[in-house]
Parts: sequence; structure tokens; C-alpha cells
Amino acid sequence: MRILIAQDDSHVASKIKLGLLAEGFDVDIATDGETVLWFAKEGNHSIIILDIILPKINGFDVCQSIRENGIITPILMLTNKSTTDDEIDALETGADDFLRIPFSTPVFIARVRALLRRRNQKMINTINVGQLCYNPKDRKCIFDKQEISLTSREGKVLELLMLAEGGVVPKQTLINQVWGIEFNGDPNIVDVYIGYIRRKIGVTINNNVLQTVRGIGYRIANETR
Repeated sequence: MRILIAQDDSHVASKIKLGLLAEGFDVDIATDGETVLWFAKEGNHSIIILDIILPKINGFDVCQSIRENGIITPILMLTNKSTTDDEIDALETGADDFLRIPFSTPVFIARVRALLRRRNQKMINTINVGQLCYNPKDRKCIFDKQEISLTSREGKVLELLMLAEGGVVPKQTLINQVWGIEFNGDPNIVDVYIGYIRRKIGVTINNNVLQTVRGIGYRIANETR
């Protein structure tokens, strides 16, 4: 699994990286908020370790932007401040967990593994959005009380959109997570699969269920009636 460290303090970044490498994780480091957003939209990381104080864009704004873009990657936010306000703000902007610097490496690793367990559990449980229900484990999909058969890739596309809980999932994120980061074919393959899914659940682009956000990506409407 690959983890992104968003940290401009080289000493802290090195400590985190060494701890993760020792546990068998692959690691990337971003030293400013703009780079974090770029990495997040690529969708290649299982967790983002996000510092609050970053150059260009601070951690709060980065976290909020990630969630507004429908990116569901778990975020563990770090700070060296001692007030509870930072923790509240971090969780309200979309972070999944919060840890103060300095921290013990065993506690940090335990937090990372807990986030991975919750992420994996969420990925295998049945997902419900309005009348749309999907179980990634057996690819069983039900819409408006009708069972629908999906291929593996159709199911993965639908799963990512539903997990975003109404947020927009960029086309490139879908490509990276469904077809792989080495995919060099026509990016419009995503549009083709969106069309397959729409036809199978019996809706059109105007039915407000599977929505196209022009120039960005796609989203599943929270209300699918």
C-alpha cells in the first residue's frame, strides 16, 4: 500500500517515512498543499498523512477541497498545536483522524492501521444511496427494487461514485483506480462505462441519478428518486 505524507518539516517527514517503511508501506512525500491536491486527485494512495501548516494551501483547505472533489482517501491530520480547536476544525473539514506532534511511532502506526481497517470494511459492505444499493463483494446491485447485473469494472466505477457520498469523482481518479495508473488508452473509456451503467439501471443523463459534472467528472445524486 502507498501512503502520502504531506509535511514540509523534513525532520517530521523523515520520522514518519521511516516508521511507515519499516511496516512495509510505500511512501510519497509532498511539501506543499498544491502538490497534495495533485496527488490526491491521482487517487494512488491508501491514506494521506496531512499536516495543518503547509505552504501555498493549508491543511484545512486541502482537506476540504479533497472531500469536495469526492475523493474518499482516509486522511490523518497532524498538528503541533495543543488546542482542541484544530482537532474540531480538522474533523469538520473531512479528516478521519487527528494526531498531535510529537507522537510515538507505535501509536502513529496503530492509527494508520485502524484507518486502513475502516477503509477496507467500508469498501466491502453494502453501500446505499437513495434507491441505489450496491455490494462490492458480490457485485449485487439493486435500483428501485430491481436487481441489476454489473461487470467487474462497471461495479468498481459505481462503487467509487457511491462511496463519494454525492461528491464529484474526477475522471482521472476513476481511470487510476479502475484501469490502473499505467493505463494509456483513451480516457473517454470512462464515459463509455458510465453509459453502460446508466442503461443497466434504466436511467438517462436527465434522470438525476448518475450525473456528469462537465469538465470534472461524475457523481451519484444523494437523492435518487
